[in-house]
Amino acid sequence: MNNKIKLRIGILAIVLFAAAASRLLPHPYNFTPIGAMGLFGAAHFSRRWLAFALPFAALWISDLVLTNVVYSQYYEGFQWFGHGWVYAAFGLIVLLGFALLRRVNARNVFVASILASVIFFLVTNFGVWLGSPLYPQNLTGLLACYAAGLPFASMELAPPLGFLLNGVLGDLFFCGVLFGAFAWAQQRFPALQPA
Repeated sequence: MNNKIKLRIGILAIVLFAAAASRLLPHPYNFTPIGAMGLFGAAHFSRRWLAFALPFAALWISDLVLTNVVYSQYYEGFQWFGHGWVYAAFGLIVLLGFALLRRVNARNVFVASILASVIFFLVTNFGVWLGSPLYPQNLTGLLACYAAGLPFASMELAPPLGFLLNGVLGDLFFCGVLFGAFAWAQQRFPALQPA
């Protein structure tokens, strides 16, 4: 592996881990870089295993800190993994990035960002419904679980803007930051261009 490729991979990893670290800052519910991290990795790593490994590592390390430091009062003992449904959604988002971001441009990133938010919402809310005593384990309960995450659906169960809308806004914001900053860096530093 030549130095140019090593530099590019190193910078991409730094961007991903910085995005993951931003999860530790105060933020509205579900306004996170998770979707953007998966899409960014899929779009910029030429080796597919790296497109999975580095974003997943960044997500996992930030989950370790969140569950064992920030939210430790909600867990008993040391937690090695976050929620499986989040990782399942994240994997699907990386696959979405492979399909839609072969060519990185504003339109493709926008569409992928919206779809990533929808995937995350559908998969994680399905997981909430499946493992929660709050909702009956039938179609009505599943639909109620999805409705609770929509904007203004239930002020008691969902934040004021809803988990879905916050997810969309978070993914759009973080995709703009990650993809925009890296595009700017590639223009300023040609060594960051793909080989």
